[in-house]
Amino acid sequence: MRNTSRVAILVVIVGALLALTNGFWEGKLLGLFSVLMSCSVIFIALVISLENRKPAQTIAWLAVLGSFPIVGFLFYLLFGRNYWQQRRYKKKAHFDEAVLLKFQEPSPIAVERLPMAPHQRPLLRLAYRIGQHPVSLASQTAVLTNGEETFSSIFAELEKAEHHIHLEYYIVRHDEIGQQLKRVLMEKARQGVRVRFLYDAVGSWKLSNAYIEELRAAGVEMIPFSPVRLPFLSNQINFRNHRKIIVIDGGVGFVGGLNIGDEYLGKNKYFGFWRDTHLLIRGEAVRTLQLIFLQDWYYMTGERLLTPDYLSPPLIVEEGQGGVQLIAGGPDQKWEVIKQLYFAMITSAKRSIWVASPYFVPDEDILTALKVAALSGIDVRLLAPKRPDKKIVFYASRSYFPELLEAGVKIYEYEKGFLHSKVIVVDGELASIGTANMDMRSFHLNFEVNAFLYYTDSIHKLVRDFLEDFRHASMIDYEQFQQRPFRVRIAESVSRLLSPLL
Repeated sequence: MRNTSRVAILVVIVGALLALTNGFWEGKLLGLFSVLMSCSVIFIALVISLENRKPAQTIAWLAVLGSFPIVGFLFYLLFGRNYWQQRRYKKKAHFDEAVLLKFQEPSPIAVERLPMAPHQRPLLRLAYRIGQHPVSLASQTAVLTNGEETFSSIFAELEKAEHHIHLEYYIVRHDEIGQQLKRVLMEKARQGVRVRFLYDAVGSWKLSNAYIEELRAAGVEMIPFSPVRLPFLSNQINFRNHRKIIVIDGGVGFVGGLNIGDEYLGKNKYFGFWRDTHLLIRGEAVRTLQLIFLQDWYYMTGERLLTPDYLSPPLIVEEGQGGVQLIAGGPDQKWEVIKQLYFAMITSAKRSIWVASPYFVPDEDILTALKVAALSGIDVRLLAPKRPDKKIVFYASRSYFPELLEAGVKIYEYEKGFLHSKVIVVDGELASIGTANMDMRSFHLNFEVNAFLYYTDSIHKLVRDFLEDFRHASMIDYEQFQQRPFRVRIAESVSRLLSPLL
């Protein structure tokens, strides 16, 4: 409320000054304004340099400030202040760490049963040390390919709910699939099932108030994540909850790339067929997914729900089913968890690295790791969409293609529809499915969650899905790609310049 009042007062003061000085801006006031703006830009440039950011990010910010002083100044106030990010999420980080220390006990004996090679085991140690979630050997997973398979499975499990349903989504729409979800949740709430729904306030900004109020009237607890009161005057808009989580009765969970919307069922004319990947989880690993949801719920509501009713999933023990590990990443964490685990997976590869990502904007570490792997003779493949949904990100992605192709990376453009899967498979033995793209936003800004799989049968399904996707994709030829129009190269270069800020 204080920020709103300050902004209102500032607007009134600036307006009054403009009215009183009308006609005089060509004189001393214009010169004074230029001096003040120049000093502000220089000050921000100094602050950015002293923050010891990565060189690419520092140079990008300095380039924006130098080329567009006023726009760059405002852009930095909204998106560039690391200090406010750290301060805002410090309390959440302390609570999350305390919860994990209390409820997530390491299981080194169980992990030793995994048939992992010596060069793969550092990945497990890294994942537990920075992700703080244990590997479960008492869980089952099933890969869900595309919207029809995903939503049919979700609705089938929702119908079985008896105690609680927890949902956390970036995008929720009040279209046909959204209305179907609403009806199921309302019916379950009337039956006495506790339904809690956390939706991102920016990702779901088009969601109608009528939709929300109808759910609330039926007993569903609908809570927006991190509402933004002044979208153009707050950098809070930049840190979004990109997670897609469902937990049912503490024993069944879903995570992956699909939000709630008809386009994920291929009903959007522009995108057509929507290729995506989700994961169904049963058993012990669901507790981690539950903890991630409960931590986010507590952050927004102050309600603690850390009781056995929510944290006692059934154990599913079968020989040879492999390991499952849920890892959360976000601006509230000290380490860039998802990015570092991606890097560790890539550098552990001996035979193959297959990556599917709709938004491929890697930082220098990931880019170098992929190029070195390809130059070493490892089968590195990147599956990307052929048609864009966000043009700046699309062109930024393609700016990396020439050097990857030159290093020997095989790049496929998916042609059947729009590719939205976020999957990595290494050596056919390790895999990651989740909400995180291989881009700067997922690495640094968004709240994400991924499932890391070790020697599970689900990995074989992912490999088969990749092979099927390659059949519906065209492999980019390096020489032909070099012949693209000059205007396209300009768009790629400009977009890449902004990539550290995306």
